[in-house]
Amino acid sequence: MKIFTSAQIRELDKYTIENCSISSIDLMERAATEMTNAIVKEWGSDTPVVVFAGSGNNGGDALAVARLLAGRGFEVSVYLFNVSDKISDDCAINRERIIQSESIKQFTEIKQQFDLPSLTKGTLIIDGLFGTGLNKPITGGFAQLIKYINRSEANIVSLDIPSGLMSEDNTYNASDNIIRADLTLTLQNKKLSFLFRENQKYIGRLKVLDIGLSKKWMNEATSLYHITESSYVSSKLSDRNEFAHKGDLGHSLLVCGSYGMAGAAILASKACLRSGAGKVTVHTPSKNNDIIQISVPEAIISNDLNERHFTEPVDTSIYDAVGIGCGIGTEEGTSVALIAQIRRTNVPIVIDADAINILASHRAWIQQLPENVIFTPHVKEFERLMGTTYSNSYERLHAALKFAEHSNAYIILKGHYSALCTPGGQIVFNPNGNPGMATAGSGDVLTGIITALLAKGYNQFDACVSGMYIHGLAGDIAEEHFGTESMTAGDIVTCLPEAFKTLKDKKQI
Repeated sequence: MKIFTSAQIRELDKYTIENCSISSIDLMERAATEMTNAIVKEWGSDTPVVVFAGSGNNGGDALAVARLLAGRGFEVSVYLFNVSDKISDDCAINRERIIQSESIKQFTEIKQQFDLPSLTKGTLIIDGLFGTGLNKPITGGFAQLIKYINRSEANIVSLDIPSGLMSEDNTYNASDNIIRADLTLTLQNKKLSFLFRENQKYIGRLKVLDIGLSKKWMNEATSLYHITESSYVSSKLSDRNEFAHKGDLGHSLLVCGSYGMAGAAILASKACLRSGAGKVTVHTPSKNNDIIQISVPEAIISNDLNERHFTEPVDTSIYDAVGIGCGIGTEEGTSVALIAQIRRTNVPIVIDADAINILASHRAWIQQLPENVIFTPHVKEFERLMGTTYSNSYERLHAALKFAEHSNAYIILKGHYSALCTPGGQIVFNPNGNPGMATAGSGDVLTGIITALLAKGYNQFDACVSGMYIHGLAGDIAEEHFGTESMTAGDIVTCLPEAFKTLKDKKQI
C-alpha cells in the first residue's frame, strides 16, 4: 500500500474528478457521507455537536458533515471561519446548503472576532479548520481557538487530519497549536505523519475511510513510502518440496550471547529454527554451552575460545546467512572480532544490537562493510550509529534513508511502524505489532527470523519486509494469548508457527 504526499493527494482528487465521472462537490458529499456514518456509529443523536469549519475544502467537508448530522437528528451548531472573505467553491456551495437547511440549530459565519461558544463535557466537536494543504504552523487567532478547543472536555473528531498537523514534516511546527483529536477520520490512505510516535497525541484513534478515489491513479503513481500488506508477505513464502532435506533449507550462523546474556542467543536461535532454517549454528562463549544445549537442543553449538566473550571470528564458507550482535557485549576483543568476522563473511549479514553499538564506537569501520548488509537498530542504537540525536521521527527516518543509500545497506528502524530504508531509496513501514512487544529480547527474535529467511534464499528486501511482518504478526497472536502486559519475547517465538500458518492459509485462498 502506498502512502501519498499532500501534493499527490491533490493530484489524486483532481484525477478522480476528471476521469471517474464525478464532480468535485459530489466527491465531497461522498466523503462527508462516509465520515458522518463513522460518527453516528459512535455517538447518538442526543449528543450536541459544534462544527468548526475553515474556508477551504476541509471546511467544505465539515459543513457537509454538519448538514448530514442535522438530518439524522443531531443538534448542530456551525461556525464557518471566513476571515479573508474568500472561500473555496465547494465550501461556498455547502455554505448555501447549510443556510437553506432547516435542521441546523445555529450557523455563524465569522469574518472578524467572535464570542467563543461553550464547549462542555459531552459535546462533540467536529474539526474541519485546516486540511492536508497546510504548509506552515498556525498562528494568531486560529492558534488561540485551537488551544481553547484542546482545553475543553469535549470529544473531538478531526476530518482527514487534525488541524495544524502537516501531512509529512512537522519539524518546525508549533505543537501547542495542533488539534488533539480523540478520533481522526482520514480519507483513502494514511498520511505519513500518522506513522510517527510524537504525533499520536494529536491523532487519537484513527479510521481510514475509502471514498472511492481512482484506483488506476493509485496503482500507477510512484511513492517513496509504502506500508506492507499481508498478501505480499504471503506471496513470498516459499513452499517445501516433498523431497526437501535440511540442506535445502539453509544453514544459519548466529554469533550471539556473551556470558550472562545467553538468553539473547537462545531467543535468536529458537526464532531462526521456527522460521524454517534447515540448520542453525550458534557461535557463543564456551560458558554458554550447557544452557544453550539444554534450551535449544536443535541448534549446533560453536564455542568461542574465550569463556565469556566473542573473540574468535568464524569461517562462514558453510553458511548461507549470518546474524551477529545479539547480546555479544562491547568488549574491545569482541569489537576486533566483530570487524574481522564481517570482513571474512561472504554471505548475507544481519547486524543487530551490540554489533551496532560497536560500529558506533568505531565509525571508520562502517566504510568496510559489504554491500547489502542489514542493520536492525532501535532508535537509540541508530542515533549512536549516526553520532547525533534527531528532533523527531521524520528527521530520523530521512537520515536513515540517506545512510542506507550512501552505505548501500538496509536499515530497519525498529518500533511501532518499524521502517525499512533501502539502498534504492525506498521506505517500507510495517503495519502490525503491539506495545506488548516492547520487551527485552524482542529484537533478538527479529534477528533470528530475518537470518532464517536469508538462509532460505530470500533476497535482502523480501527478508526484511517479510521478517518484520511475521515478527509483528506473531506478536499480535501472542497478545491475544498472553495480553500486552505479560507478553515476553519467548511468547513471540512460541507464536511464530501460528503466524506462518496464517500467512500460508492466505496464500492458498
